[in-house]
Amino acid sequence: MNIPTAKVKELREQSGAGVISCRNALIEACGDMEKAHEILKEKGILKAQKKLERSTAQGIVEAYVHTGGRIGAMIEVNCETDFVARTDEFKELAHNLAMQVAAMPAQFVSQDDVPEGSDIEPQADCLLLQPFIKDPSKTIHDIVVEAVAKVGENIRIARFARFEVGR
Repeated sequence: MNIPTAKVKELREQSGAGVISCRNALIEACGDMEKAHEILKEKGILKAQKKLERSTAQGIVEAYVHTGGRIGAMIEVNCETDFVARTDEFKELAHNLAMQVAAMPAQFVSQDDVPEGSDIEPQADCLLLQPFIKDPSKTIHDIVVEAVAKVGENIRIARFARFEVGR
């Protein structure tokens, strides 16, 4: 099947995936952009699952202070290499995660961190299960998986803190 270069370029810009991956997804989807997005998403999830066991010893700490200075957040996001930690994609991810922590208070990074017998609502109190503030159709876990597929390394949220004046 002959896929126009413009279509491959458009899918690449939307998904952040490589040119060959976009072309192959479009061929598999018979030129259907939505199907190609789904194919890339599935392959990204598979890539992310393969990388879960890798060590994440590098990363950055990102701080976000909301307008007015009454609410702020700090988050440590780890990756495998300092090279990835310096990329714009990784920095943007860390910034978006810090904004998420400031906007929606969570107590735990994941459901695995919740003590046995705790009476919490996982979707509200676990950061990875919260809907993303910029796109509520995705969870924070989905955003991290997309970033793993984009940068090609394992990414972990190590810890976070939220500050609010008067609390």
